[in-house]
Parts: sequence; structure tokens; C-alpha cells
Amino acid sequence: MIILGIDPGLATMGYGILEKKKNGDCRAVDYGVVLTPKEEGLPVRLAMLEEGVNRILDTYSPEEVAIEELFFTKNITTGIPVAHARGVILLACIKRLGKLYEYTPMQIKQALTGYGKADKQQIQRVVTSILGLKSVPRPDDAADALSVALTHAHTARFGNQFHI
Repeated sequence: MIILGIDPGLATMGYGILEKKKNGDCRAVDYGVVLTPKEEGLPVRLAMLEEGVNRILDTYSPEEVAIEELFFTKNITTGIPVAHARGVILLACIKRLGKLYEYTPMQIKQALTGYGKADKQQIQRVVTSILGLKSVPRPDDAADALSVALTHAHTARFGNQFHI
């Protein structure tokens, strides 16, 4: 099964493509980011994100998509553009395939480390180790997207609990 993990963002959207084998092992197929320039207006940047997501969907034909849920602790106004981006990402994915799942940052940390308040470096080391990578995926957004995909790969048996 091919799983697309997404770390939503307006300036930088991370993506990670995993192949989950029948025995449960996972391997990284690809990972990276879709970038939008801050000089562009919001509608243009959203269109660029949609194009990027569609390009990823065309290239890898994932069977399921897992996306990180937004979480705001301080200033919600900075999260509004990210929420716009997330909406476009969700729309592009749901139009192409019906299997979308979302996970909170705490669920991702819990699934990968057993501790819901693990720091970013711990998550990155676990992702690198599980996937047998030579180094931590860069940029951080790509590593985050791989962590979302891995979380889904390990919790997919709970299916509908995370289905959106």
C-alpha cells in the first residue's frame, strides 16, 4: 500500500510517500516539500499548493492520505493562512481518493515514541531509524510528513477512528 503523509503549510507543505508492505514494514519512497513564495497573493499560493498536491498524487498514486491536524496554542491569526492551505490540500486529496485520515501532533508523537510530548528531534530520530534512512530527512516539514505517514501505517488497523 502506498501512503501519502502531509504536513500542511502555506509557505512550505511537507510530503512523505511510504510503501507499507504486507508484513507491516515500511520504506520511504520519496519525501520533500511544495514551496510557495511569500511575494505571491494568497489565491495564487493556494493554487500552487493544489498543483503540487495533484502532481504528487499523479506521480505516486497513493491509496490513502494522512494529514496532520492543525494545532494552535498562541496566535490563531497566524494559523488562518495555514488553515486555508489545509483546506485546499484536503479538497485536492478528497477529489482524487476517498481515503483521508488525520492525526493530531500528540497522536503522532504517541504512536512513534510512546510519549505524546516527545520533541521534534526524538520524532526525527525515530522516523530515520524505522525507515532505515542514512540521515534525518530535510527540511523538517518533509520529516514531519513522513512521521504522519508512519503514524497512519502503524494505526491504520483502527481505520475509521481517524477517517475524515
